[in-house]
Amino acid sequence: MKIPETYTEFEDSLQTSKPPINWPESLKALWFMAKGDWEASHDIAQDLHTPMGSLTHAHLHRVEGDDWNAKYWYRKAGRTYTDIPFEEELRKLIEEALQGTS
Repeated sequence: MKIPETYTEFEDSLQTSKPPINWPESLKALWFMAKGDWEASHDIAQDLHTPMGSLTHAHLHRVEGDDWNAKYWYRKAGRTYTDIPFEEELRKLIEEALQGTS
């Protein structure tokens, strides 16, 4: 499966049981989060030493309720803590990751 170009294509990929192997790790982490698999997403994000990895890590800890840890990861990514709804933030992260893959 090719790397999605749009959020809709990304959403369509959620019908599969796992993300395609050729996807960037950052997109795989977001895919697992979109599927509700916090652990799998975290396993990938904690090993991504990139701004997107830090943002994904921050989002995961915010969802978990660990605001102190989330704030640390937002700072690592050069961003400020946000309190927008989780779903909205996840969509923004996915869209940002998709822009970075084109």
